[in-house]
Amino acid sequence: MSEQAGQQAFADLRVLEVGTLLAGPFSGRLLADFGAEVIKIEPPDRPDPLRKWGQEKDGHGLWWPVQSRNKKSITLNLRLPEGQAVFRELAAKADIVIENFRPGTMEKWGLSYESLSAVNPRLIMVRTSGFGQTGPYSQRAGFGSVGEAMGGLRYVMGFPDRPPARIGVSIGDQLAALYATIGCLTALHERTQSGRGQVVDTAIYEAVFSTMESLVPDYLLAGYVRERMGNEIPGVAPSNIYPTKDGTYVVIGANADTVFRRLCEAMGQPELSADVRYATHEARGRNMRELDELIGRWTQTLDASACLTILEAHGVPSGRIYSIKDILEDPQYQARDMIVSVRHPVLGDFPMPGVVPKLSRTPGEVRWPGPHTLGCHNDEVYGQLLRYPPERVGALREQGVI
Repeated sequence: MSEQAGQQAFADLRVLEVGTLLAGPFSGRLLADFGAEVIKIEPPDRPDPLRKWGQEKDGHGLWWPVQSRNKKSITLNLRLPEGQAVFRELAAKADIVIENFRPGTMEKWGLSYESLSAVNPRLIMVRTSGFGQTGPYSQRAGFGSVGEAMGGLRYVMGFPDRPPARIGVSIGDQLAALYATIGCLTALHERTQSGRGQVVDTAIYEAVFSTMESLVPDYLLAGYVRERMGNEIPGVAPSNIYPTKDGTYVVIGANADTVFRRLCEAMGQPELSADVRYATHEARGRNMRELDELIGRWTQTLDASACLTILEAHGVPSGRIYSIKDILEDPQYQARDMIVSVRHPVLGDFPMPGVVPKLSRTPGEVRWPGPHTLGCHNDEVYGQLLRYPPERVGALREQGVI
């Protein structure tokens, strides 16, 4: 680690990551960004499929370095008793274990939390799965897409005259990872008081459901079921996309009374803010279609840049709908270090998103683009951390354990 990384918030934490693909490894990435030593464990014969997901360049997956940055890589076959014994030794020296297998898998391998905490009572186990560790669905396979569907998100995504849509990224997995990381940090804080670890149990469908705003009381207390409404939010207006003269769209969020008054002034129609159809939040919600059409007629008289200049001058929240090209050219992204480059051993300078959030005193950092070669840290971890002699490392390799 660099000197700066040594001063990062989680520089004293060691994490064992045994998950694959998205939900578990995204939690590992978040901890690694702030200095945790994250040791990613992959079977020697079954690399994480994410190594090859997404676009490729010169045969190398471009998603992998984004997800695996700052991590170390070792190989270990947890299906073998010898591998399970080695994992217990690693767990004895770790603070956190992250896994996202189907519930019961770690137990089948003799690596339950009870067995691991017996050798390390301070260990925190972060478990992310489709439906959680308990309940009638716990043994079901559950990818992020299923969690998005059963968590209620897919039902409200899209337009009313079309089937349910999906967001263009793996939002269910990433929401689950964010909640799992919050749970991990909560358990770490509690450990400072009790000295004991615990299990963090995150279900993807629950993470999605937790973000679904007022769906429960809307239905149980008002008999209302939110349906697909395209770019609208029920009862919230104006908050939509609006066409411009140059064939693009701008987003405008002016649903608060004071902001709506400023929008009316920007449009040169201040009288609209006193119109009984639009004067209050409730009235605008009832008349949102008519109001959106009225705003759209104004935005269509202006190019997007001119429209946004006027809106900004009047303090109205607004913006373009960015493609990745727009993002890369935007000075705000540049000023906030949201596009960073690190040196990839094969691909050279490798660009990726920067660290979120920003800490004033112990900021996160992208230190390296992750483990390019499967098991590239075997000698370091087994030789230095566990102090295995070279002949034992070689024997484990020959036996297919590492």
